[in-house]
Amino acid sequence: MGRGKIVIRRIDDTTSRQVTFSKRRKGLMKKAKELAILCDAEVGLVIFSSTAKLYDFASTR
Repeated sequence: MGRGKIVIRRIDDTTSRQVTFSKRRKGLMKKAKELAILCDAEVGLVIFSSTAKLYDFASTR
């Protein structure tokens, strides 16, 4: 049995949207790091926030 389908829509509350962004950003960074380590792959990740702040990750060998 799978998960139920959810509706993807913009989060209207600014504070809630920022909290969600921060949590998802941390999760994406962790997954990128794990992928680089487990698969011995070169991984690059670039994320821009709604305030145009840059977050990046680059794996090295």
